[in-house]
Amino acid sequence: MKKIITYGTYDMLHIGHINLLTRAKARGDYLVVGVTSDDYDRSRGKLNVVESQETRMNAIRQLDFVDEVIIETHKSQKEEDMVAYEVDEFVIGDDWVGKFDYLNEFTKVIYLARTKGISSTKLRNEKITPIRIGIVGANGDARRFLRELKYVDFVDATHIYSEKKKRIEKVLEKHDIENISLDYEELLESDVDALYICTDMDEHYEQIKMALKRGKHVLCENPLVLKDGEAEELFKLAKKENKLLLMALKTAFAPAFNKLLEELKNNRIGKIKEVRSSFTSLYGERGFPKKYIKHGATNLLMSYPSLIIQKVAGESKSVTFFDQHNGKYDVSNRAITTHKNGVIGIATVGIGMKTEGHAIIAGTKGYVYIPAPWWLTKEFYFKFEDEHKEFKFEYEFDGDGLRYMISEFASLIRQGKIESSRLTIDDMLELNGVVVAYNRG
Repeated sequence: MKKIITYGTYDMLHIGHINLLTRAKARGDYLVVGVTSDDYDRSRGKLNVVESQETRMNAIRQLDFVDEVIIETHKSQKEEDMVAYEVDEFVIGDDWVGKFDYLNEFTKVIYLARTKGISSTKLRNEKITPIRIGIVGANGDARRFLRELKYVDFVDATHIYSEKKKRIEKVLEKHDIENISLDYEELLESDVDALYICTDMDEHYEQIKMALKRGKHVLCENPLVLKDGEAEELFKLAKKENKLLLMALKTAFAPAFNKLLEELKNNRIGKIKEVRSSFTSLYGERGFPKKYIKHGATNLLMSYPSLIIQKVAGESKSVTFFDQHNGKYDVSNRAITTHKNGVIGIATVGIGMKTEGHAIIAGTKGYVYIPAPWWLTKEFYFKFEDEHKEFKFEYEFDGDGLRYMISEFASLIRQGKIESSRLTIDDMLELNGVVVAYNRG
């Protein structure tokens, strides 16, 4: 039996894909098709894929001449698959000529001509209506968001709101936004589809609530809210209005971070016992305004270390805080959580204290080490008692990482989904709950 293998994203499956796959199958007896995962696509800079991984895989499975469909998750998988499947030929489109010649070491590489005049990019350009987004706030977060937005197609910042015109003018020095509003109601009455909220955290609750009632999807900086019951109320409202409410926690959408979570499911380090993570930043030295700093270390930073603990350890049973206060706000804090599966979580934050920003996941067989800054996850190491068994994963992390978050937000809106599998509603309630618990005292 002659085995053929090929790989692709197969977004918006079209005649060009089918022609290439048909010719690939004609070269052998058994055709294996690798469909790239969402996270792998994003790690390669493909941020504009419209259809979900599940949808794309199902479309390929429906082709009766395809014998097996697999998921491609990382760069070195092709050579691994070629050995595992004892592949006779690797077939790929001729737009990749020369790119995969190195795989001749494992099998014969064949480049086939693409169908002219058709591509997923062309279809996206013809069929997709851009998502119109309004920026709520004119600060450093807004400027970072706009810098990253240019890497995600079919999402346009068409409006910006702030009560302070001078702040808007500063943003407009480097970013072209057609409509400005000094009144939030005016923005809500506009034709924007969604809002990115990056105002003072005290304003989040009312702004999110008003936006959802006006039928706008919302991406909001963390923490979402500061008081008991507010997050639950907002997510209930979002469900009622059939709108997406997502916390702007960029690490949750980073390709390497999601690969880490996937690898942990393989029990490589045994039963997980403890998760430690830190995030500190000397905001005073960095020039942040006092009005911002006064919110304290917990409100400003705790969502990040809590994220990795929550995703690895699951729902918590209790939380205990060990904060250091300067009389006005907490300059540092350590939150120790116990979890229903027995895991202990230790999250350290500081804005008046500096420490190493790494994360460690400890298990009964070994541990995972994510070097600083762990929240911009690019690589992670599996370490064991026997050093010869150690290995690592490396992924790209472009820019500030916001592009992965924006891509997820836009993709969910296009698919009509109101919840992300990477940052679920339960995840966000748990993370926001830690902050709320501290503010409650």
